[in-house]
Amino acid sequence: MALRAREPTRRSFVDKGMKQLRRIIDWLLNPPLTAPRSTLIMRLMVGGVFLSEGILKFVYPNQGVGRFTKLGLPLPHITATFIGSLEIVGGLLLIAGLFTRVIAIPFIMELVVAILTTKFSLYLGTSPLPPPPSPPTVGFWAVMHETRSDYAQILTSIFLLVVGPGSWSLDALLRRRKQRSEGQPMLSESRVASSRRLTHERPRADASI
Repeated sequence: MALRAREPTRRSFVDKGMKQLRRIIDWLLNPPLTAPRSTLIMRLMVGGVFLSEGILKFVYPNQGVGRFTKLGLPLPHITATFIGSLEIVGGLLLIAGLFTRVIAIPFIMELVVAILTTKFSLYLGTSPLPPPPSPPTVGFWAVMHETRSDYAQILTSIFLLVVGPGSWSLDALLRRRKQRSEGQPMLSESRVASSRRLTHERPRADASI
């Protein structure tokens, strides 16, 4: 009897887990189309930086394998190749607006690790990397100055993860084609904004009572 009672409980737990997993996958692969078109500017900014930094790791070894070796990261050759490839491929995906939410997650994780592995030692003045070329070279303001790019990149990646790639993106194009092939009604960005305005401006039924 005890085993029979446990089986439905386990199945219920597994079913709930699978439903939650499907929701997460759907959230990642089917971003909304309601983000403004100007989101393209954010994608070009952060995607372009990731792309150039990824190429730099292969062109200049001191920015790739050499840097990772100085930081004491495990398997620096493999790690540098992986991170450089991720930044190149991911940067292109962000620029194109393809799998935007999916690629934003590893970029956020990469930036958090980069800050933790380089900026604490800079604050303490024990960084194995060359110090900044001009003051401040250690302490809080040195960290703030050297983290300016990481700060902008991580916040922009979080922004894209939350709002999606915008209507001018390959994600949006593929979503529209899927809706069209399935015969679903298309809801453009302008219609969404218009419907939102009407909802906010519509007077309440009990306002005159």
